[in-house]
Amino acid sequence: MSDKILKKITELRELITKHEYNYYVLSQPTISDKEYDMLMKELEKIEEENPGLITLDSPTQRVGKDLTKEFKPIAHSIPMLSLANTYNEEDLIDFDRKVKEALPEGEKVTYVAELKIDGASISINYKDGYISSAATRGDGNVGEDVTANIKTIKSVPLKIITKIKTSFPLNDFIVRGEIFMDIEGFRKLNKEREKKGEKLFANPRNSAAGTLKMQDPKIVSARPLNIFVYSLLLESDKLNSQEENLALLKKLGFNVNPTYKICKNINEVINVCHQFENMRDSLSYEIDGAVIKVNSIKQQKIIGNIAKSPKWAVSYKFKAKQEFTRIKKIIWQVGRTGSITPVAEMEPVFLAGSTVSRATLHNIEEINRKDIREGDKVVLEKGGDVIPKIISVIIGERPEKTKKVLPPEFCPACGNKVFKPKDEVAIYCVNIECPEQTKGKLIHFASRGAMDIEGLGEALIDLFVEEKLIYNFDDIYTLKEKREKLISIERLGEKSVDNLLAAIEESKKKSFSKVLFALGIRYVGSGAAKKLADYFLNIDNLIKADDEKISAIPEIGPSISSSLRTYFHNNKQNIETIKNLIKHGLNFEEQKKEIKESFFTGKTFVITGTLSDYSRDTAGNEIMQRGGKINTSVSKNTDFLLCGENPGSKLKKAESLEVKILNEKEFNKLLGR
Repeated sequence: MSDKILKKITELRELITKHEYNYYVLSQPTISDKEYDMLMKELEKIEEENPGLITLDSPTQRVGKDLTKEFKPIAHSIPMLSLANTYNEEDLIDFDRKVKEALPEGEKVTYVAELKIDGASISINYKDGYISSAATRGDGNVGEDVTANIKTIKSVPLKIITKIKTSFPLNDFIVRGEIFMDIEGFRKLNKEREKKGEKLFANPRNSAAGTLKMQDPKIVSARPLNIFVYSLLLESDKLNSQEENLALLKKLGFNVNPTYKICKNINEVINVCHQFENMRDSLSYEIDGAVIKVNSIKQQKIIGNIAKSPKWAVSYKFKAKQEFTRIKKIIWQVGRTGSITPVAEMEPVFLAGSTVSRATLHNIEEINRKDIREGDKVVLEKGGDVIPKIISVIIGERPEKTKKVLPPEFCPACGNKVFKPKDEVAIYCVNIECPEQTKGKLIHFASRGAMDIEGLGEALIDLFVEEKLIYNFDDIYTLKEKREKLISIERLGEKSVDNLLAAIEESKKKSFSKVLFALGIRYVGSGAAKKLADYFLNIDNLIKADDEKISAIPEIGPSISSSLRTYFHNNKQNIETIKNLIKHGLNFEEQKKEIKESFFTGKTFVITGTLSDYSRDTAGNEIMQRGGKINTSVSKNTDFLLCGENPGSKLKKAESLEVKILNEKEFNKLLGR
């Protein structure tokens, strides 16, 4: 192997990387696409002939060949905090006041105002100058490993080759940014999907987030993903300001959004926020606000963080975009819990990155309050630039002889008489055999956040229900016995059927919390399911639990406990389904974590007030992980009251019962912090 070949490979890699930077970061290509492709083919040919010279940072290795079967968890060494939101000038002035109160009296503060990119947050680790891993935000402490997909984005450097003189080492560091898809790329992607008869993405943010979680890096590489980075985190505190941070990122070859402003005071911040909002429609990508940060990193550290967000930064949210359209028809649809909700079918209108033709009207009271009727011209808005909603009716343009909307007396799907609980505005179909409820429950069960059965989507579930192949969750696991019948269906081939059956079999490995969430119990979301699974460990314990035991879990309230009791004890079919799922091999038991004996073991805690380092939920989890118990009310059986700022009546009761009071400093000491 000659030095000449090694030199040629090195030159080609550096040249291709330079052209990728020019094209994808600077938007200033210096060669044609054809010339770029020829350079890449030349490198691929030499590497193919000399496989021993292939390295992970080579441009040819951006797209991996292996499918990602599972996105493994990655713990963030530095938590990815979310930003508190502000919506008006008063909120920003209040933020400025709190910042100044946290600093020594009279100390000056400057701010950096950056565009808030509407995308998916990402954290990328570099080791010895090479990309080593990339993770989504997740819950802020643990994200999902999307390294293979991030490597396909050509504006993300695989290796830092820029030589910069610094007084500190630049080998290991973390870069944080926002993955996004520009508006034109999003529209082209949706046109391609429309031609193939595939479901369209709702907006560029959803398409970027969805693409990041795809299993095939080849498909990801074909999608127009990009990144803007906004933070460089080093092991040592060497950077002085956010302005310096952004400048260094740019020098290192990262794609830094050029539209940011240094503001001397909060009045300048307010003016810049208005400027950003006025320019949002002229940009080639979506933004939904501005991010305001204290510029000095030293001051950031003094101001500090609360449990979920920094106190030295906020996001300023722009007003939601609005458009006019006209309602063609109001229909009623049945959800998986039996709730019947009105939906407006409208003349299509492009709004905040996507074409909108439907909007939920929530319930009959909402319709009456806004006096919405078929034929009305309406003001349409996207709440948080995501969910379309009708804000108001243009009464002056209402057609003649329109009629008020009346709620249905019978279910639009099965014809059964509807039921309206006394204390609710919603109406329900209580027929458990209602086909729309059945389909909705099955779609939820097979969805990514639940059992994640790849290939078993809405269209296929509709088909299987109509063909009477499945009716309940456990029927999904009998499909392997109907393989020949499945293959005979016109839309399905042998390979796709076998892939589906393999995905169904694979879903049996899902954790108890995923299965519990998949059951679709009212109010039991994925977070609640995880807390319930961790606390009760198996389905039998959960079924036997009373309201008091369930409500004792942090952030599990009476609505959830009441819903669980109804699900387990008011319908024998639900228990029968669970028994059948257990027979099919689904996991209804959580692996019990071995808890070491500690100060907390067997002791009962109640939490009150606002903690600076924890939410009540995270503090409760710290206690339970060490063998302690959490209750929501103080009694003679309470061992400790963990007390934050602005405590309520629980403090007085604890004092009257002579319960030991812990402040946050004492609590941290007990945790060994």
